[in-house]
Amino acid sequence: MTKTLYQNFSLFDGTTDHFDTDAYFVVDDETGKIIETGTGSPAPADQTVDLQNKFVMPGLINAHTHITSDVSGKLDALGSANLNPIVATKIALDNLSDLLKHGVTYIRDVGADFDVDIQLAKLEKGGHIVSPGICASGRPLAMTGGHFCTISYEVDSPDEARKAARKALKNGADNIKLMATGGVSFGGESPNDVQLTEEELRAAVTEAHHKGRTANAHAQGTEGIKNALRAGVDSVEHAFYLDDEAIQMFLDQGTFIVPTLIAVYGISDRGEGRVPDFMLDVAREVKRAHMESISKAAHAGVKLAMGTDAGTPNNDFKNDSAFELELMVEAGCTPLQALQAATINGAQLLKIDEEYGTLESGKFADFIVLENNPLESIKSVQGKKRIFKKGHEVL
Repeated sequence: MTKTLYQNFSLFDGTTDHFDTDAYFVVDDETGKIIETGTGSPAPADQTVDLQNKFVMPGLINAHTHITSDVSGKLDALGSANLNPIVATKIALDNLSDLLKHGVTYIRDVGADFDVDIQLAKLEKGGHIVSPGICASGRPLAMTGGHFCTISYEVDSPDEARKAARKALKNGADNIKLMATGGVSFGGESPNDVQLTEEELRAAVTEAHHKGRTANAHAQGTEGIKNALRAGVDSVEHAFYLDDEAIQMFLDQGTFIVPTLIAVYGISDRGEGRVPDFMLDVAREVKRAHMESISKAAHAGVKLAMGTDAGTPNNDFKNDSAFELELMVEAGCTPLQALQAATINGAQLLKIDEEYGTLESGKFADFIVLENNPLESIKSVQGKKRIFKKGHEVL
């Protein structure tokens, strides 16, 4: 076994509320896992990397992406009838590369054409591609004609939802994605539209949990959020309209919110002349309520996990994961809550926390090296950084 010593840095390991100075850890080069951590003077190793008094934190976990979405506009769009598996895979690989180069070392994809994310997850786990780790959902479940139905299993009863969930799990999904409400990006619906019913949601969630997998729900309006919570989902995505009852339900059940603030921002603040008018109108209408809802949830202590909805309009796979953290702080999260959302909380939501999400002995050495302290300014995560995946620097 050869060992690499990383030393001379300040460490936020994901379990504390501060950076420890004069920190070090030792990585097993064969497994990519940390075998020792501490402060002060470590024993010699086979090789040493001096991190020059920089700030080290776990790699970012983005819990809401769509990796087969082409944000360049040059190729066929997510869900397009013209898209084929080869092009979708090329788009996904490019997006995964961008994510990794900007500090995202693990993702949950929640809607991909042709189950591309499931196949790429297998390749990454086997060491055949270099990319963020992938918790894959494959195709979502939606009501017939509902939100994102173009790539979804269309279901219209609890039995149909149960069968589609079983099919997704058979195909290798780690997570079942459910469309509980309408949304911003599709005409003819609104965030308050209730789509999959509580009973349909529960049937799919039950199947996921039977297999030890997770289930999450796209849910923006209040009633759809409560339906998803009553159905037992592990996380609610977006959560535009939260009332006090909904927040208490999150607290009582320990359910996560994945806010995806950048998804609305990408349309409301970056979309002029680039998206249809109906999208602009809806995004601008919901933006304030969305920020207020996430603020209330954060102050109440609801568990948050960072996700961007990468692949939606003007919302790319480069530095927008770091920008999401800035928006979370703008909404009322503390910098610590934002960092925890992108590290330990994300790992717990994805059920990968035995090996990811914190920098402790026995866990993979997925980390980023920052110039400045993000607990003092969350914008530091957007700045210059070095990225390491399983102890190897990403170049």
